[in-house]
Amino acid sequence: MSVNQKRYTISQKRVFLLFILSLICISCFMTLNLKGNISYILMHRTWIVLTMILVAFAASTSTLLFQTVTNNRILTPSIMGFESLFVLIQTVVIFFIDTQGIPYIGIIGKFVFESLLLILFSLFLYRGLFTKLKQNLHLVLLIGIILGTLFRSFSNLLQRLMTPTEFAVLQSRIFATFTRAEPVLIIFSLIIASVIGVFLWKMRFRFDVLALGRDNAINLGIDYQKSVTIILLLVSVLVAISTALVGPFTFLGLLIANLAYSISGSSQHRYLLPTAFLLGIIFLVGGQMFLERVLNMVGALSIVIEFIGGSLFIFLLLKKVPM
Repeated sequence: MSVNQKRYTISQKRVFLLFILSLICISCFMTLNLKGNISYILMHRTWIVLTMILVAFAASTSTLLFQTVTNNRILTPSIMGFESLFVLIQTVVIFFIDTQGIPYIGIIGKFVFESLLLILFSLFLYRGLFTKLKQNLHLVLLIGIILGTLFRSFSNLLQRLMTPTEFAVLQSRIFATFTRAEPVLIIFSLIIASVIGVFLWKMRFRFDVLALGRDNAINLGIDYQKSVTIILLLVSVLVAISTALVGPFTFLGLLIANLAYSISGSSQHRYLLPTAFLLGIIFLVGGQMFLERVLNMVGALSIVIEFIGGSLFIFLLLKKVPM
């Protein structure tokens, strides 16, 4: 057996072990401390697990593909201002309309409205700026950071002018949680994410070529501009769905993506993508179970993940990860 074959075998075994561990985490989360109305509790926990699986897939896939396109293991879609725009949308709706949002468009309508705004923002950056600036991706990233800062500043201004009741409602919406999403939204999001997942899996070998850089990808016959545009658009859809569904998770993708690079033992996306996805499930389901069953919910999972992910981000910056 050659060295490459041994390496692939090891990667396959690691993916399988992560799959088993993720199933154990889900099983324990679903079955531990079942008391009272068991059917209701199981249904409630099922929706939470499905939400976590969706967020794990969206965060891991979007971050990995974004880093593949940018050839940078520090950057994530969050740095482009997606979460800032989400907070701004929620702030503007509550400040200018009502704390109930826009009731006449319904739950699905509100969800689609928020997602479309996030996607249109990404299209403005990726399709417009990326083309006009001759694929100068670093300049596009700089503009994204500036816009994110602008969104945060405007949101802070409106929040200072809110009444205490409006501000309390806003905080409940922009704070990431897995128990807020409606079942119909979860099903709707899972369908979209599944279609995107199948499409991206078929492109997994193309991602390996794109990871070699623009010049190498073009020399190997890849339509670089078309491929990058499609990838960034699908990344935008995943980030928009996840953010509109549960709220912002700034460093979740960064955390599981960088762990996937180390654990998978391979640079091929057929191993990186499932490794990051399974790590996301383990972190979210296992972390939520630990907080609920061991720590009696003394903290929020989002705070713990953001703290760990933020610490990793600082570590990567200090380590000077190659750009």
